[in-house]
Amino acid sequence: MKAGFDNEKYLELQSAKILERVSRFDNKLYLEFGGKLFDDFHASRVLPGFLPDSKIKMLSQLKDKAEILVAISANDIEKNKYRNDLGITYDAEVLRLIDVFKSKGFFVGSVVITRFNEQPPVVAFQKRLEMLGIKVYRHYTIEGYPSDVEKIVSDEGFGKNEYVVTTRPLVVVTAPGPGSGKMATCLSQLYHEYKRGVRAGYAKYETFPVWNLPLNHPVNVAYEAATADLNDVNMIDPFHLEAYGEMAVNYNRDVDIFPVLSATLTRVMGECPYKSPTDMGVNMAGYAIVDDEVCRYASKQEIIRRYYNAELDVRKGLFGKDILSKIEILMQKLNITINDRKVVSKALEKELVTGVPCCAIELPNGKIVTGKTGALFGAAASTLINALKVLADIDDSIDLISSAVIEPIQKLKVNNMGSVNPRLHTDEVLLCLAVCAVTNPIAKLAVDKLPLLKDSELHSSVILSHVDRKTFKALGVNVTSEPKKNSDNVFTV
Repeated sequence: MKAGFDNEKYLELQSAKILERVSRFDNKLYLEFGGKLFDDFHASRVLPGFLPDSKIKMLSQLKDKAEILVAISANDIEKNKYRNDLGITYDAEVLRLIDVFKSKGFFVGSVVITRFNEQPPVVAFQKRLEMLGIKVYRHYTIEGYPSDVEKIVSDEGFGKNEYVVTTRPLVVVTAPGPGSGKMATCLSQLYHEYKRGVRAGYAKYETFPVWNLPLNHPVNVAYEAATADLNDVNMIDPFHLEAYGEMAVNYNRDVDIFPVLSATLTRVMGECPYKSPTDMGVNMAGYAIVDDEVCRYASKQEIIRRYYNAELDVRKGLFGKDILSKIEILMQKLNITINDRKVVSKALEKELVTGVPCCAIELPNGKIVTGKTGALFGAAASTLINALKVLADIDDSIDLISSAVIEPIQKLKVNNMGSVNPRLHTDEVLLCLAVCAVTNPIAKLAVDKLPLLKDSELHSSVILSHVDRKTFKALGVNVTSEPKKNSDNVFTV
């Protein structure tokens, strides 16, 4: 895939921008870090060339000046709030984040539990963290937050929160997910710093929307599609337009909260250092786009994928149809349809001809390969094998995996493992292929081509199993499917 984004340029610009912001204050900056710090696959899909770990690489350049502060809401701990993308609760994600940061050489200073109210599960989580040697601080619910500025910026407001001891110029405030209290944590710290005579600062880092791209640029519209369930809406920053006569894109939550935030900063610092919510940001991603057309095309494809994912979520009852309708409107705004995703029509045409579930995959070189459900493989596994044959230039008539290997596995699944489906899933096919590659040079040739599947596009005519989705995700394949089941069963895995 052609690059539309210069990752090295971004790393240089972004780290320099953050350091410049640190220097504007008393060499102390609380940086609210929005979005995913690790594995930002959305950014890498809409900005081809942006690496999923770009943010952490950028922060690595500031490692000696930075420390990590993780915020988590007590309400999320109490309710066992879940991250669907990772399959773990928010409290478990805090532990994972700490481990990942430490493994990359970052100093994790502490954890702040926001909205603390002596909830028993929360107290237990604090004790668990402290037994692991992690410093924990408590911040409390403030009545009237965020609008009652007078009370918030007082001994009865931020003053009741525990002051988090930090030792480095840049404090990166992150969290396991939205609504964790990152901004409140930053503002509370500013209050306590100024009480101690330290003129610290606050800034915000969000990759999207990209403030210096047009409002309806596909990159920004793709962000709206990605956050349709949060009701985020991109808009022209009216404060920035009034202050500078310059168009800048922000989103509704930051624009709505800015008057209150400005009043809070004024009360804490004596004056607000920013004239607009865009001023607060330090995002330099827009300056690293080197091929606008590539990013436009990639973003339109992402919006279509988001549409299909929303269809699945509606089918599962996770969201109402209003989410789907919102993405449909975004697609109409950009004049795109599901047919702009080439593999959709190919998969559906294949199913129409064969009468069985089918998949189609578009390889990075543009070639489209299909597969159907058979006696041995499901449609996803069949398509995976066919794609590897094409990449390795192996004749379609050659069996990469002998039936003598497949049949005993099928019997094991049905007779001993309680499966009603004898066909092999993608993960089972890959294991078989890896075993065959030990003695079969042709199978090894196919295995060696697995990395070339990265950035491929796949569509299934039926809902894919969780196993198949997970396998393709691990291979870097972008997957969509029709919102219909392969059978009439109520329960599917």
